[in-house]
Amino acid sequence: MWAELLPVGRSAASGGYRRFAWNSADAECRAWFEQQARDRGLTYELDRNGNQWAWLGDPVAPGAIVTGSHLDSVPDGGAFDGPLGVVSSFAALDELRGRGAEFSKPLAIVNFGDEEGARFGVACTGSRLTAGVLSREAAYELRDADGLRLPDAMEKAGYDPTALGADDDRLARIGAFVELHVEQGRYLAEGQPVGVAGAIWPHGRWRFDFHGEANHAGTTRIEDRRDPMLTYANTVLSARKKAKLAGALATFGKVAVEPNGTNAIASLVRGWLDSRAADERTLTELVAEIERAAAERGERDGVRVELTRESYTPVVDFDGPLRDRLAKLLDAPVLPTGAGHDAGILASAIPTAMLFVRNPTGVSHSPAEHAEEADCLAGVTALADVLEDLACQ
Repeated sequence: MWAELLPVGRSAASGGYRRFAWNSADAECRAWFEQQARDRGLTYELDRNGNQWAWLGDPVAPGAIVTGSHLDSVPDGGAFDGPLGVVSSFAALDELRGRGAEFSKPLAIVNFGDEEGARFGVACTGSRLTAGVLSREAAYELRDADGLRLPDAMEKAGYDPTALGADDDRLARIGAFVELHVEQGRYLAEGQPVGVAGAIWPHGRWRFDFHGEANHAGTTRIEDRRDPMLTYANTVLSARKKAKLAGALATFGKVAVEPNGTNAIASLVRGWLDSRAADERTLTELVAEIERAAAERGERDGVRVELTRESYTPVVDFDGPLRDRLAKLLDAPVLPTGAGHDAGILASAIPTAMLFVRNPTGVSHSPAEHAEEADCLAGVTALADVLEDLACQ
């Protein structure tokens, strides 16, 4: 299974993956998921938000145990973030069947769409829609870099976007969701191969628009310029400094410039901020400080600054009894994480938990992302143990 996915959406230049929502690589991944489901005799289903489901047992019976993750990637992402959880879910089912496990509850494997938000800017789109955190109206307004709306991209890919929205009936039938994921840090580096998530830091994405004045780079005097690139650059440096002082994280990882000419002073610079902190108050204050710094610098540069919050996820404390049950079952450490996941989005509606597989370097969202095969297999066994404990009682 792992070998089949490795070439899909991989860039020959960077070695990273470009599996974005509703593009051709995403379509290949989706076809792979459907085939894996059918090869195992599972009931394949596509829900109203484009998420894929593979069911063992009655899909409409209550108390289902669900596992899975996502198959899309960030730009030039690694091979493990997302796919490891989906591959391990199918492998764990295979292992349970090999054990002769008898299921007392329905079991499902899910591939949530557009988890990374690389194309339309909102992370965990599929699970946010399902949980009602993202409304149908808001989803219809999402656009990619070419201006194509999310529903139009879905329709172009052969999916019907008219039913997008909260899926309360589906969530009401789920007893628990357990997501396995490669660790995006190094808490497990010197310890056990598998850990259990305790909580997810609050995090969000903010778009800064720096409005200046387009002009000629070779004829406009320095004192006559209203250059938004200067304000943007200063804001990037300020964000790093203020985040360090707050013990938090702030990253400008995406930028768009207009008119984007070598010999032109920009008229507009858009920069996207990703910020995370251990608590919501710290995060709120940090983003406010970064906004103030941008505005103050903008006054000096003759640049107008606008801030738009594009997405936000409050602190997520995973279901305590479920978390403790899994940690005891696996004799595994409980870890914090600053990364967002579908399990974090669904945690407000159903009991959720996460397993992390050791990442020796801690590198993620990069072609250098890695987990050893022995650790991945340990993750499969751990997930199989969890599913057996939850679905075979």
